[in-house]
Amino acid sequence: MMSKRNRRKAALLPATLMAVFATFCAQATAAETVSPLPASAYSVSPACPPPARDRATCLALRLVPRTAEARAYTHPLGLALAVERTAAPSPKAGQLGLRPQDLHTAYELPTRAPSTQTIALVDSYNDLTAEADLTAYDKEFGLPECTEAVGCFKKVNQEGSSQPGALPFPQSGTELGAAETACEAGEEAACLLVEEVEGWTVETSLDIETAHATCQNCQIVLVESESPAYAAFASAEDTAVELGATEVSNSWGGPECVEDECVQEGSRETLAFEHGGTVITAAAGDDGYLGWDAENSDEQSFADFPASSPDVVAVGGTRLRLAAGSRWAAETVWNGDGAGGGGCSVLFSAQLWQQRLSDWHAVGCEGMRAVADVSADADPYTGVAVRDSSPACETIYREGGQEHHLSDWCTVGGTSLASPIIAGVYALAGGAGGVSYPSRTLYENEASDPGSLHDVATGSNGRCGDGESFDEETGVSECTVSEEAGDCKSDLICVAGSGYDGPSGVGTPAGISAFLPTGVASEEGATNSAPPPSPQPGTAITATPLVPPATTNPANPANPANAANPANPVELSGLALTLHALIALNRSRPSIAKLAFTFTLNVSARVQASLEKRVGRRGHQHWRAVARPVTIAGSSGPNSRRLSGREALGAGSYRLTLTPAGGKARSIVFRIG
Repeated sequence: MMSKRNRRKAALLPATLMAVFATFCAQATAAETVSPLPASAYSVSPACPPPARDRATCLALRLVPRTAEARAYTHPLGLALAVERTAAPSPKAGQLGLRPQDLHTAYELPTRAPSTQTIALVDSYNDLTAEADLTAYDKEFGLPECTEAVGCFKKVNQEGSSQPGALPFPQSGTELGAAETACEAGEEAACLLVEEVEGWTVETSLDIETAHATCQNCQIVLVESESPAYAAFASAEDTAVELGATEVSNSWGGPECVEDECVQEGSRETLAFEHGGTVITAAAGDDGYLGWDAENSDEQSFADFPASSPDVVAVGGTRLRLAAGSRWAAETVWNGDGAGGGGCSVLFSAQLWQQRLSDWHAVGCEGMRAVADVSADADPYTGVAVRDSSPACETIYREGGQEHHLSDWCTVGGTSLASPIIAGVYALAGGAGGVSYPSRTLYENEASDPGSLHDVATGSNGRCGDGESFDEETGVSECTVSEEAGDCKSDLICVAGSGYDGPSGVGTPAGISAFLPTGVASEEGATNSAPPPSPQPGTAITATPLVPPATTNPANPANPANAANPANPVELSGLALTLHALIALNRSRPSIAKLAFTFTLNVSARVQASLEKRVGRRGHQHWRAVARPVTIAGSSGPNSRRLSGREALGAGSYRLTLTPAGGKARSIVFRIG
């Protein structure tokens, strides 16, 4: 059986070479129906090359026809249905993969968001035909127009500029052509650049078309980074939010650690995802549990970042099976020629709402974050039809003894597909709804209403033998679930089960109800766990309760901060820095974002958090604000939160104050250095 690398090389053969073997002739009538070809008629090829150090890769996988019959494109791809054979290959008829109507019917989704939503897609390099491809896609499937002219589509660079000359490489077809010429002359760097650019155009088309197919009245912003470097993506992520995105989809990733170098918590790369109140989705990866199926060994043994970040909604992958009329029939964990990513993070702690899962003890991550949170269709064999004007999507078929060109359509899957689907579903539900960590909404709704999601309870994303053992007739793993589960000792982190599991998270969409905020109780911040123990003697940090000064309550200026509302008394207690915060504050110049804290409320209430530093000379000291106050919608019971901000905290004394609306303010003082 061919290795993944050899399958990739075979898939990248020029389309004209494929045409030599394409002798199948489509003798069809409109009344004749045909069923999908077996999976053995296709192979899977990654759109982008593997990630280099300090860089990510796109996670789009193209389904590539291997036989003459498959290259005729007269049979449906991705649909487990018989469809009418047409005179020529037709995306609208379903021959090239799932259509917008299939996604909406299967996942029981409306087509329009109830309020203005803007979905940002963060991709790399400049897709010269992104808007034109989206226009052609919309025309094919009868979707509302989404162009810059009508105010629906916008393309910017990682700094937010759309001015001429500001977009990343390539600025024109001529510039890309020069790189192709250099590649033909033997310049290896030019060849890699061309391969990356062509791969990212497929990724970009998949992202914006899937987002628009899912939410058809959403505005689309394409943010293009200058390269797939993590630093460039961090700038693009911030720009997406600054431009007003209510949802941001990231269909790219790389391992948390490569050899001895790991993503650093609190770094520029991780802080870029700290945008409370904005839905940020991230694809969990296409190489299975802890990347066991990755092409390079240094990509293995780790979950993908940024999906592992506690600030994002990590999206796993499934194989979707449809019934008559495109109705949902079943979903299993995707594992075959590629597999949905996931695993326990080695860097980030699990959010409190994840640790409170009834089956958390069986997940196997202890106190570390488990990936994924939710999932959607990702298997390329059940992928979507994508319009992309690049050589990677060029299709040539033969009919009546003549060669024909299909206008730049292909079938694409991967968790790159699942991420914009989920971002679109959040948009259909109206966005984050004020919730700082939108992933928590899913966990709360799954617990209170399990029927609000399709529970994916079968399959595994664990290792199957040598990584090359999949059934070519079906495109799925040849191993039993028990064989695949060996990697994770049969824990739920790599084996599907009832309720939450690592490969599929809490499940897949069954309407939008699971994505609707449940109210104030949904706004508990935080990434880290229980209140910390008291600092040990000799530490540079102290944190002591402080009787607050008599100030006004910013949430209700008419009332003193220490004057409780007798009609609804609010009591805040147990204010303390988390253990992770204490450790971070012992390091040199920690950022404000490291300041995590816990507190308890007797009732749900809005709470304002402020941070001040003692300044001035002895005898003339006062407190000065060092961070913008933030308002937290706290829930009844224990809460955990952290401040946001990249500013570094120098040596000195600080005061953290929490002021509940209608209750007494509570403060702690701590010292750095």
